[in-house]
Amino acid sequence: MARRRVRKQPMSQINVVPYIDVMLVMLVVFMITAPMLTEGVRVDLPGSAQSEPVEDNNKEPLVVTVDRTGRFFLGNQEQAITDADLLPKVMAVLRRDPTTQVLVKGDRAVDYGAVVHVMGLLRRAGASKVGLITDQAETPLPPRPSPKNRDLSGFRGFLF
Repeated sequence: MARRRVRKQPMSQINVVPYIDVMLVMLVVFMITAPMLTEGVRVDLPGSAQSEPVEDNNKEPLVVTVDRTGRFFLGNQEQAITDADLLPKVMAVLRRDPTTQVLVKGDRAVDYGAVVHVMGLLRRAGASKVGLITDQAETPLPPRPSPKNRDLSGFRGFLF
């Protein structure tokens, strides 16, 4: 008896189920990692009731972050940067677009001198204006007393 060979015809359809599975896994991975990429260095910002929102001119501002130990970071980088590295990078950004907003995001617990030092570096790099990033205060600050009604009985120090 002779056996007849059955010829299999090639399938002309693509099985897309494995591709959909891979796409869903990639979607989940990107949804988890995307917020981590834009976070940068976490700092505890001081609050201010008088702060105003930054103008939204569709350009990304240049942000220098000062953490609680006094180290500073450029943009969303998580590696500290030195004075010598900060100046040329800021100069290059400002040379490309002089209207770029320059902002400092300083931790609440950082030494005031560290924030002033970074602001001085930014000014030396060519930033005409340097802004400070703060959180909105939950409660407005009480009104300042007038100089005539100021009680200085507990003050110990020198007045100039």
